[in-house]
Amino acid sequence: MKFSISKLELFPPLQQVVGVVERKQTHEVMNNILFDAGLDFLELTGTDNEVELRTRIPLIVTEPGRSTIPARKLFDICRSLSDDAKIDFEVNDEKAKVVSGKSRFTLATLPVDEFPVVEPLSEPLEVSLSQIDLEKAIKRTSFAMAQQDVRYYLNGLLLELNNNELCCVSTDGHRLALHKTTADVQTPEPISAIIPRKAINELSRLTDGSDTRINLKLTKNHLQISLGSLVMTCKLIDGTFPDYEKVIPLASDNKALIDRELLMHALTRSAILANETYKGVRLTLENGILGIQTNNPKREEAEDELQVDYTGEPLEIGFNVVYLLDVLNAIETESAELNVKDNTSSMVIHPSGDDSSTYVVMPMRL
Repeated sequence: MKFSISKLELFPPLQQVVGVVERKQTHEVMNNILFDAGLDFLELTGTDNEVELRTRIPLIVTEPGRSTIPARKLFDICRSLSDDAKIDFEVNDEKAKVVSGKSRFTLATLPVDEFPVVEPLSEPLEVSLSQIDLEKAIKRTSFAMAQQDVRYYLNGLLLELNNNELCCVSTDGHRLALHKTTADVQTPEPISAIIPRKAINELSRLTDGSDTRINLKLTKNHLQISLGSLVMTCKLIDGTFPDYEKVIPLASDNKALIDRELLMHALTRSAILANETYKGVRLTLENGILGIQTNNPKREEAEDELQVDYTGEPLEIGFNVVYLLDVLNAIETESAELNVKDNTSSMVIHPSGDDSSTYVVMPMRL
C-alpha cells in the first residue's frame, strides 16, 4: 500500500474515526485503524467491537492495499505536523512508513484479517430525518441514560419508530426523558431498538447541527447511521425496555409555570449547601411562591424564593437537585411547566408550549 495525502485531507476524518478507539483494548488489533486504499479512495475504519466508524476520502492511490495502523500514535503524529504538511505512506513487511518532510516514522502493523468489521446489513428498515432533529432528540434525552447499571437495557437510549415519527426515551430508574420528532419512515407496526451509550455519545460528538438529512438503517441487531461520508454502525442492546408510558403520571391540577433560567440559577445556588451524597432539595409551592431549601449534615442551609404562576394546593416535596438541573439544561424554552399530584408523586416537566418533550423526576424523602 502506497499513497500521498495532505494533513488537511487526512486529519479531520482520522480525528472522527479515532474517537471510537479505546485506549486499552482486549484485542490489540482494535487499537489500530483499518486503512483500505483503492485506486481512487482511502477508507478508514475504527471500532471497539460495539461501535464502528468508517469514513471515505477521495484520493488517487499509487499502490492499493489494506493494513491496520496504530490509531493513537498515528493521530498524535498527524496532529504534530504543520497544517500544510504532505504525508507519504508506504506499508511493507508488517511496517508502515510515514514520512513528512524531514520527519520519518515507522509503525508496527497488524494483520487485516484479525480486524473485526461489520458485515453489510441485510434488508434493513431505512429512515431519513434531519441532522438537527436527531441532535436535538439526543440532547433532550441522553442525560437520563443509566451508567453501568446491572439492568443493562437502561444503559442506552430507546428509539421507537412509527409512521413518520421517531421517539427517543431514556431512564435510569430515577428520572425519565422523552422526545418525539418527525422522520420519514413507514412501518406496519411500531419498531424499537436500544442504542448503547457509547454510540449515543459518538453521535453527539459527530453531528454538527445542520439541517442536512441523515439516513438510518435498522436491523434486529444493528443500527447504521450515515452522515455524509461518515458511517457509524453499532450493535443494539438485547433487552426489553421498560413500559415508559406507565411511568408518566396523569396530569393533575397542581401546575406551575416558571422562568427556566431563574429556576436554574436558584437551584444551582441552593445546591452548593445540599447534602453531598444525596443532593436533596425541598420545594414548597403556595400562594404564587416557589420556596427552595437545602441543608447538609454540617447544619448549613440555603433558602431561596421565586415568583411562580401556580394553581393548586399547597405542596412540599423533595427531589435530587441534580436531576432537576439536568432537565432544565435540556429544555430550550424560556419557561418550564411543572406538574405534580402530591408529595409522594413524580413531577412531570414540560418545556412551556412544546409538547414534543416530557420529563419525569421521582421524588425523594428528605
